[in-house]
Amino acid sequence: MKNHNEVEIFDTTLRDGAQGVGIGFSVQDKLAVALALDELGVRWIEAGNPGSNPKDADFFRSAKKLRLRRATLCAFGSTRRKDTAAADDGLLESLLAAETEAVVVFGKSSALHVRDVLRVGLEENLDMIAETVFFLRKRGRRVIYDAEHFFDGWKLDADYALRTLAAAADGGAERLALCDTNGGAFPHEVVEAVEAVRAAFAGCGENEKPVLGIHAHNDMGLALACSLAAVEAGCVHVQGTLLGFGERCGNTALAALIPSLELKMGRRCLPVGRLERLADLSRRVAEIANVVVPGGTPYIGSYAFSHKAGMHADGVLKSSASFEHVAPALVGNERRFLMSEQGGRSAIVERLRAMGEAVDREAAVIGAISRKLKVLEAEGWQFEGADASFEILARKLMGSFESRFAVLAYRATSEHPSPENLECCHAWVKVRVGKETELAAAEGDGPVNAMDKALRRSLVGFFPVLKNMRLSDYKVRVIDGKDATAAKVRVLIESTDGSSTWTTVGVSADLIDASRLALVDSIEYRLAQR
Repeated sequence: MKNHNEVEIFDTTLRDGAQGVGIGFSVQDKLAVALALDELGVRWIEAGNPGSNPKDADFFRSAKKLRLRRATLCAFGSTRRKDTAAADDGLLESLLAAETEAVVVFGKSSALHVRDVLRVGLEENLDMIAETVFFLRKRGRRVIYDAEHFFDGWKLDADYALRTLAAAADGGAERLALCDTNGGAFPHEVVEAVEAVRAAFAGCGENEKPVLGIHAHNDMGLALACSLAAVEAGCVHVQGTLLGFGERCGNTALAALIPSLELKMGRRCLPVGRLERLADLSRRVAEIANVVVPGGTPYIGSYAFSHKAGMHADGVLKSSASFEHVAPALVGNERRFLMSEQGGRSAIVERLRAMGEAVDREAAVIGAISRKLKVLEAEGWQFEGADASFEILARKLMGSFESRFAVLAYRATSEHPSPENLECCHAWVKVRVGKETELAAAEGDGPVNAMDKALRRSLVGFFPVLKNMRLSDYKVRVIDGKDATAAKVRVLIESTDGSSTWTTVGVSADLIDASRLALVDSIEYRLAQR
């Protein structure tokens, strides 16, 4: 790499990320993630270990049909086994069989691991590294060398750790990734080690110097800090996983690293125009992995640019830099004003404007909405995570909301033990739409599920658009635990129609009724969006 203002991004979501607790990818999942990462514009995608995982071998066979525009796929494996020639090592043959342009090979950089884990001599380990890299280079592969446990090894025996890097470089590795495998390094230690590595290769010609990289784990919560420090010290290759998935506490979260490098340090990581896709594509990868991006995730989380306090909302509207370190649009996110008793008039006005309502800050309805929020939140309602319910509430107070239906009566029951192979809960709902009434019943896995089915069954004949609507998340929170089983509960329901999602809230001392309130708001909101 000639331009040191550029940093190349190496994503290992499909290999190291797949080792995270609760993360699992099918072959089709991995193909979809690879396409999303390529669309983002990362330089390298480490896609798995074909020698130890049959599913990864299947992936590489399928991946030959992928048309990646920017990213280079890499197969991952270890150095040759002890007492085995590289040409006779089946794991190395599996790397070649993957037919990727580049391969990633890891080897031991810590004398402790060489002696106590590999149980080979220090010199033999150096031979294993150099011979493996040379063998793969001779077979036409580009080689990225992951120096496993490098920082621990450097602190234990710096000279030997540096010799392992020299062995990889002598074998023909074009990139050396310094790995904080245990996640136990501090940023200042990373800087010291990177500077020592740069000094060790200072005598090489410009075209002979390997590209230096960093691979950090988050066991002390410092993976991002260590990666940024490594770049500041001279690394131009950074490994991580898009959303921080990985062994134990995870890896460097690239969704936080990339904008920090580009927007704060002036280092180009992605093609022009791709940073604005960061939030969208990160959510796509999360959806494939069947996880939710935590709201507080830097840059891309739903809370990253959310403002709750009235002073903050007023300040950011006057000058965005007062409470936002970057503009949310730069990373594909958006500003949100959370509706609560702590919010002020400015936050309410801005939220109404986002709804398409042009209302003056001093309008009487702003005061009415503010007072109503305070009353309801004192009763346990919470609208900061339920924008759809807030919108319904605000439009009702403004006189611009028309209910499409009314629930006249309902009942939900449970039967235990349930008859074999039958759902144990039942519900019926009676609704009025205009001058007509409709009664519907349903069975479900629980009383809320049964009532949800019955409610939508009673309405779908009037509103066919509800056929595509479903619940995507359901949360219950006890508001005041000291009241024990008599406590009020708050139910948050997330709904989707396949293209958009919205959240509603209900509060009651009756769990079923709190759910009913949130369900009704959810359907009302969908009908209002038609």
